[in-house]
Formats: sequence, C-alpha cells, structure tokens
Amino acid sequence: MNTTDQGTLGSQGIAELREHAKDMFAAAVKRADPEEGVRRQLAVSPLPSKKGGRCIVLAIGKAAIPMMRAAQSAIPDVHDALVVTNPENMCDLVGTTVIAGMHPVPDAASAHAGRCVIDFLQASREGDVVVALISGGGSSLMIAPAGGISVEDYGSLNDVLLASGLAINDMNLIRQQVDDLKGGGLLRFAAPAEVHALLLSDVIGDDLRAIASGPTVAPIGTPQQAVSLMKSLGIWDKVPASIRDHLVKSAPIIDLPTASNHLIGSNRQSLEAMLAAAPKGFDAHIVSDALVGDVERAATEVIAAARSAKGPVALIFGGETTVQIKGSGRGGRNQELALRFALAAKDTLQDNWVFLSGATDGRDGPTDAAGALVDEGTLKRIADAGGNLDALLRNNDSHEALSRAHDLLVTGATGTNVADVQVLLLP
Repeated sequence: MNTTDQGTLGSQGIAELREHAKDMFAAAVKRADPEEGVRRQLAVSPLPSKKGGRCIVLAIGKAAIPMMRAAQSAIPDVHDALVVTNPENMCDLVGTTVIAGMHPVPDAASAHAGRCVIDFLQASREGDVVVALISGGGSSLMIAPAGGISVEDYGSLNDVLLASGLAINDMNLIRQQVDDLKGGGLLRFAAPAEVHALLLSDVIGDDLRAIASGPTVAPIGTPQQAVSLMKSLGIWDKVPASIRDHLVKSAPIIDLPTASNHLIGSNRQSLEAMLAAAPKGFDAHIVSDALVGDVERAATEVIAAARSAKGPVALIFGGETTVQIKGSGRGGRNQELALRFALAAKDTLQDNWVFLSGATDGRDGPTDAAGALVDEGTLKRIADAGGNLDALLRNNDSHEALSRAHDLLVTGATGTNVADVQVLLLP
C-alpha cells in the first residue's frame, strides 16, 4: 500500500492495516502448502526402485489429504494408501482409505485410527517401500496406548498436559513413552520394509522427534525423564494410575529401525513468506521464530519489540505459545495472546496499530477460529458489547470476548500446519 501519513490515519487506515495483516497470514499458509512440498521433495529425491517391491503410502496429520494427493500424482503404481486426518479435512481420495481421529484430545476414533495404521504397516514385507507423510496434529489423531492403558486414561493424560502449559517438546517426550506408534514406533511395525518420511514441521526448531510425536524418529527422552518432568511440574499425581504404572515399569527403547526423513515445510519458511508479503513502505523484520511459553509473557515480548520500533514497521513472530487453563471458557492460545496484547498495548503503544495471531492450520484450540486480529479499538468494542474483559480472561473465554469485538480470524481448515504466526503493524 502507499504509506499513509500517521496524522491522518483513521478508521480507513486501520481497515487497510487489517487487510494487510490478513494478506501476510495468507502468505504464511500458502508457503506451507503441503502438496507443493511433497511434489518438490519427490522431484529432488525420487524413491528407490526395488524389483518386486511394492510402494505403500501412509499420510498422518492435518495436512494428510493434500500430501497424499501429491504423492499419488508423483509416485507410479502405489499399491495401497491410508490417510488419518481430522474430521474437518476429510474427503474421498481414489484408491485411498481415509479415516478421522480427534484433535486436540484423542478419543476412541483416534485409537481406531492407530489400530488401522498398525494393521496397514504390518502388511508390508521385505523389499517394500513405505512412504510416510507426516504433519502436525498426528499426536492426537492417531494413538496406540501402550501397556494396556485405556483410551479414557490416555485422553485424561492429554487433558492434563494441555492444561499444564508445557512446551510442545516436553508434551511429546511424555506422549512418546505411553504410545506404541510414537517415538519411532511406526518403524517397528513397518519393518522390514524401507521407510521414507516426508515431514511438514509444526514445531519450533524443526525437531523431527516432536512432529506428530516422532513416529519415524528416535524418541526425545526416556520413561524415567518423563516421570521426573511430570513430578517437577506437580502433575504426576494428576494423571491416571495406569499411566504412572506404565512409566515406572518401562525401559528405554533400543535397537530402533532407521528411516530416511526429509523436512518439506516449516514455520521459519512461512515467516520468510510473510516478510516478502509485508505492505509497501513498511520496514519488515522477523523478530523471533521462537515465540513460546505462556501467552501473557509472549504478549510482553511483542510489546517490548514494539517499543523500540520506528514505524512504519511490520514485526513478524512465529512459534507456539501455551495457555494455563484455569476456567471453563472457550478459546485458544492465539486468541488469548491477541487479547492480552491488546490489553498490554492500551497504555503502551500509540494509536493506529494492528496485531494478528493465527494458527496456520486454521483452528485455534477447540473453536472455529484460527486466531484473532485486534487493533486499538478492540477493548472498547468488547466493552460496548457488554463484555467484561477481566472476567472473560479469568475464565479463558477469549473466543467469547473476541466474538463480541468481531475480531476473530476465521479461515476454515487450511490443509496445512506449521504452528502459529504473528504480525504487528505499526504505521
């Protein structure tokens, strides 16, 4: 856009800034297009051709459908294909079995998906090639509770982990110890077939062990480390007894088969796409690709960056924050981060700013929103609509607050997932 003079920037200027923020978010999602990523990787690194062997393709995660579609167009003679994804992304694919699990808390459908994956993999044989297409959300969409742990107890563990504010890597360290498919478990069921994995990263730092809890790589830690972590956080006594018993009795995994793993998309790549899509005349910076931890602290980090910035500027962030759940409201980490930023900006920033925080998969927590797009008028709109912001935040009811302000970012399922992105525009 043409840079607008700050002294004359009014409601129309804010509207323009909001559109630019949405355009930058769209650029982030587009760069993480899973179909293009799979095609690009298979063109650069074709699969080995083995005489008499079959090609079996498995896709797991929120981006499973487009990843499978690309693989089927690029790989000749796929023998069998299975997709596990979330209900919002389900559709029919020729020659493919498509099933849904549940996210963010696994249930019986996720356990059914896990059993189907195990049966699918165990049909492979010597000389076969298994192509595993892995994307975010797989930790919940596909589960295989270990050691007789019930689906209900497994779900209770995930409830505790999600409410604890744990970083995603720490959550996955624990999940890997109680699930037969995570932390390299997929490789054991696929053996003796050769496994080639293409991964779309939804974790900060692109640790392959943490993407969908690492079904094709070695685990992050050991059962003993999981126990120590849970005790240090005070959540050990909150999880079911079957989980505690399994962790205490388990031994570390050894002699794990190996796989060929390839990263095809990441949060950092999407931030670079946002950089390129910044509005004309704005000085754009990637401030951080590791905006993690509690949303209140993350909001303070963004405010600190804004204080030292000279407009017009676009400050870009990426990461995956956490929320400590203390109430019964609805929302997600991006919605609460946006609200807390608006609250902090009230007495800190000058007028005329726009802040967007969004999940690249199009779904923020158990809501219909990808996140939120707030500005200097957000708090007044909430109050004018009868909302008590302090009470709503105490109840973790960010969705209700933002709905009153008409500031929800609703995109629908995007078919990809590379964690969260944020942008602050200061004119």
